[in-house]
Amino acid sequence: MSVIPNILYFLKKSLYTLSHLKLSMKRVSLLTLVLLATAIEPVLAQSLESWEQKYKAEISTGTVQNTVVVSYISALYANKQYDKAEQVFIQNLNTALKKGDYNSVSILYCIEAVNRRIRENNSGAVKSLELAKQYSLKLNDTETKGYVAYCEGWLYSRDGKQDKAVHSIISAIKLYEAASSSPTLNKRKAFANSELGVIYGQLGEKELHEKYTKTALKYALSQSDPQVKFTTFMQMGNLYNRLYESHSSDINYRDLAERYFLQSIDIFNQSKDVMYNLSDLSFANNNLASLYLYSFPDSYRTKALEYAKKANQIALKIDQADHIASSYGIISTIHLANGDSDTAILYLLEAQQAIQKSSIVDYNIELNIYESLVEIYVEQGNYKEAFYYQQEYLALFKKLYNQDKLQIVKKLEAEFDKERQQQKLIKLQFQSDQNTQKIQLMSALAQQREQLLSNLKLTEENQRSRLKFSELEAQKNAQQLRLSQLETEQKNKDLLTYKSIVAYKDKLNTFYVASMIFFILVVFLLLYAYRQRLKTMKQRDTLHNLAIEQEKQNSKISTLTALLEGQEQERGRLARDLHDGLGGLLSGTKLHLTQLNDKVEGQAKQGLDKSINQIDAAVTELRKVAHNLMPDLLVNYGLKEALDEFGIRMSNDTLDIHIEFLSYTNSLSQDQQLLVYRIIQELVNNAIKHAAASQIIIQLVEEEHEIIVTVEDDGRGFDINKLDLKKSAGFHNIQSRIQFMKGTLAVHSEENIGTSVEFKFPKK
Repeated sequence: MSVIPNILYFLKKSLYTLSHLKLSMKRVSLLTLVLLATAIEPVLAQSLESWEQKYKAEISTGTVQNTVVVSYISALYANKQYDKAEQVFIQNLNTALKKGDYNSVSILYCIEAVNRRIRENNSGAVKSLELAKQYSLKLNDTETKGYVAYCEGWLYSRDGKQDKAVHSIISAIKLYEAASSSPTLNKRKAFANSELGVIYGQLGEKELHEKYTKTALKYALSQSDPQVKFTTFMQMGNLYNRLYESHSSDINYRDLAERYFLQSIDIFNQSKDVMYNLSDLSFANNNLASLYLYSFPDSYRTKALEYAKKANQIALKIDQADHIASSYGIISTIHLANGDSDTAILYLLEAQQAIQKSSIVDYNIELNIYESLVEIYVEQGNYKEAFYYQQEYLALFKKLYNQDKLQIVKKLEAEFDKERQQQKLIKLQFQSDQNTQKIQLMSALAQQREQLLSNLKLTEENQRSRLKFSELEAQKNAQQLRLSQLETEQKNKDLLTYKSIVAYKDKLNTFYVASMIFFILVVFLLLYAYRQRLKTMKQRDTLHNLAIEQEKQNSKISTLTALLEGQEQERGRLARDLHDGLGGLLSGTKLHLTQLNDKVEGQAKQGLDKSINQIDAAVTELRKVAHNLMPDLLVNYGLKEALDEFGIRMSNDTLDIHIEFLSYTNSLSQDQQLLVYRIIQELVNNAIKHAAASQIIIQLVEEEHEIIVTVEDDGRGFDINKLDLKKSAGFHNIQSRIQFMKGTLAVHSEENIGTSVEFKFPKK
């Protein structure tokens, strides 16, 4: 392996380790965006034109309903007509304030807060929410108060303050429960429970996530608004998708996720005239494509590609950058899984361009794009591009990590400043108490002077003045005692302040220790990765050796095949030469001698008769040899007939050969039949020559996947441990033929009892 791949390998391992510290790319990262457009007020269910007509119609009659105003403003924001939305908002806000309609005022400020937050105007959103809360305090309507609390929780959730968000939304649900029935109550309950389910899902509280999402579904099904049902069904799909990721053995969760995603798409398609936001549909198609790709078998890749392309077409139409990037990412993954890495790279680059065009860049998606490009380029061997995108990944990751670290430091500083302000307040309070005591003391001294003056003027009251003076002295002592106590309290407070500083330093030390542990863990993981790489290289060497050994075996089999084919061809040639050449010559000689025999008499005739008999014996022996070399019956009629004829031919008065075929269906090829015939022929000849057998049994059994052949004799037998079968040419030929058929051989023999040879081989 070259130097560049080695370096890239370790860098990629480091990348893998660091990727566990960042936020993973969420397959449902657009869920917040969808809820943003639907959760605040479920009245964005008609086109802008429809709401504008309804708004103008009610303006002309002088009876504008609150829901129509809110829906029209929200539709204007959704269609990016911000100036006009602001104009309508101010106009209706002024009207509501003049009428003292604080219900409408609170809701309008909530809508303004949400839309300002969508446009990243965080400070403006906070101001609008505070105004909504102030006006809601003047109301008795618990539903509107609950709506304001829900909006507050919604903003907290988008600011990452999940604990405060949970508190506000639970307060909203409680207020909704106490509210009187209204046309909007169940819708608001559905969205409040849905939002709470999302937050608990982000916090990893699976049971609470499931509980509040199913509660939202119950309220959504109780009314007919398609936007509410669409959002809730999407939530249920994501809920069951998460449950399946935690319990992958239970495919019922996966099927339920598919069902709810399909239902949400059906709802949108059936209600296109009232579903104004196409990004909802692209989001649903992306989610379903992701589910098919990551949770279903590979056969569902076609469906995943179909829905990803639908999402991509819609997202391109409405210029939704994050939806475009998500769909391109899914399409790229599918092409990569199908082995088309070049096309996968093109789609990843398209996804990168799309996400960088977005006004709010999702850096987690961009990180995943860089990581995927690195992996594909490494697989292709394009280390230059892989190294480039790895550097891009590390630079972006460091940027995100430093931002997170800065946020943590700011949070710690804010908490420390708060603690310091509290200590300062306590100190100021103590100083105020001291000043009060001093004023009281000075007042006592003034009284004392007045008493002394009175003593000079009123001698007759001298005794009484002294008594009064003694009382004042006692008060002074009491004040001094109080001052002493306050000083003691101040020392105790200073001690507490010192302890808090020590605790803060302990926290810093804990942070440094945790950082060291993390660094050690990273080093350990790198070492572990290095050991795994060495192990992989050893396994690769082992596989290479096995491949070489396999090649040797294949070469050996090829050589053996050529040898056996050559032997059979040579046997055939010899059989033809003996039968056609020498056989014809002997037959001609016999005919010639027979003609001469008719012309001679006496001893010459007897000599000719003897010669003719010898020629007959030679012809018979010649035919046996030719038949052994190439049995015609095997070629013309098959193995069974050839072995039956062989048994009859080899049997005599002292030898009985018995042949059995069990379940044989004549399924062997001609080459296999010839090899089996040769093996049996060699075993029978060995039994006749060496074992002096009187009975030989040949049995062929055909089973479902293999053929078993057994040859047994009752000859002299032999000790297998003493006999080296490998030195026997005949036995070597038998083993070679069995090995050629990928079979096995087993020999069992006992002296003076007999020998049993069994070989088996698979059916082709």
